[in-house]
Amino acid sequence: MFADLLAQNPVIELAPMAGVTNRAFRRVCREASSSIRERAGQVDADQTIYVAEMTTSQALLMRHPETMSLVTFDSDESPRSIQLYGVDADVVGRAVAMVVEEDIADHIDLNFGCPVPKVTRKGGGSALPWKRDLFSDIVNSAVRNAKGKVPVTVKMRVGIDDDHITYLDAGKIASEAGVTWVALHGRTAAQYYGGQADWTTIARLVEHIPNTPVLGNGDIWAAHDAQRMLAETGARGVVIGRGCLGRPWLFGQIRSAISGQPVPDEPTAGVILDLMRRHAQLLVEMGGDEFHGCREMRKHMAWYLKGIVVGSETRGQLGLINSLQELDELLSPIDRDQQLAIDIAHSPRGRTTPTKKVNLPDGWLNSQSMSSAEQSTVREAELSVSGG
Repeated sequence: MFADLLAQNPVIELAPMAGVTNRAFRRVCREASSSIRERAGQVDADQTIYVAEMTTSQALLMRHPETMSLVTFDSDESPRSIQLYGVDADVVGRAVAMVVEEDIADHIDLNFGCPVPKVTRKGGGSALPWKRDLFSDIVNSAVRNAKGKVPVTVKMRVGIDDDHITYLDAGKIASEAGVTWVALHGRTAAQYYGGQADWTTIARLVEHIPNTPVLGNGDIWAAHDAQRMLAETGARGVVIGRGCLGRPWLFGQIRSAISGQPVPDEPTAGVILDLMRRHAQLLVEMGGDEFHGCREMRKHMAWYLKGIVVGSETRGQLGLINSLQELDELLSPIDRDQQLAIDIAHSPRGRTTPTKKVNLPDGWLNSQSMSSAEQSTVREAELSVSGG
């Protein structure tokens, strides 16, 4: 399937987001994207890759219950895509072998883009590609243990900061290791999610590794952004993160745009309210508990309601729901015929943390090769990410 995707269409991929891209959210994205295209008379198959939340290699090998739930898929979910995070080549290799041998997933993405301080301060995530030998060992171990049965891809950032750029070296290493593609977020770890993604880095990586497809990530808020990224960078696909928060139909709009079809209009408020109810129901079913499912839904409320006229009191109450009945009662008075303002619908959403100094192990930037002391430190980076 992946060879067909790369041969025929630009790839559209949902970026793994912790606490967001669970089974319920992935199903809502699939359903909403198909529905918006069906309403526009476009019924060809959805070939988007919806990646599950990041899981740690160590926790997967230990069969941590929470981690195993993260790599559980609906029976009709295809392809089954997971993202693995790891800092030890042997551990990552064994985790990949487990995924392949037990048929856990159809696609493995390796995370080297996480900018979270508790990870980078131990040398993990977006700090790790600075150590070229460690990065090479991990990627080669993953590809080797996949044995050509499951595609392995890499997700990374431009570098640690403007003075410590890693993407060109890392891209070359990944390409030579035989990954299926490299996805680049056009920000450094120091940028976190602030400022503007630098798409010129994506274009430069495309030129740097001509034999390996490159996917672009960063600041895709609407279908025309995806079209522009592909045109400006030469990337073979796009990765969507924050842009789909509260807009799970975005993948369908992008699919239409890049296949030369008219982009479906934004849905009415009524469609969005129904999606909110569907999402909440799926979270309840996924967890088997209405209270916890509704609590999980709270984080999505502001994203879904962006651009919809809702009283401040109702917004506040929606952020505190404990049951589906409460949700129904609060949604029912909202005007379902409202049309989203395009400028609001296509505006940035999610985290916008500004540039800040990256937390790193002492002396991490002194050399791009690993010392024995740093090897001990970096192993703690995986332990700090509990359960995935």
